Amino acid sequence: MDKNQLLKRLTVLDFIAVDLQLYLDTHPDDTEAIDKYNSVIKEADMLRMKYEELIGPLYSFRSSNKGDTFEWIKTPWPWQSSANFELSEEEKQ
Repeated sequence: MDKNQLLKRLTVLDFIAVDLQLYLDTHPDDTEAIDKYNSVIKEADMLRMKYEELIGPLYSFRSSNKGDTFEWIKTPWPWQSSANFELSEEEKQ
């Protein structure tokens, strides 16, 4: 997976996690939803580690300091277009 594919998949997984969390607020005994939530969180965590290993830190506040410099400062800021991905026309529908 390249950078954009990883970011898209993480975005999807984070959305699913939030959606399931909201559902579980009103359905705390739904074991199937709990299992799905845990699975999504686990997959997202693995992808975050893979992204940070291949590309660099996603968060300044959670990333480790390697040596004397902070690696996250070397990547584009969130408001810069190069830090984000664009959806294809197919993905927009």
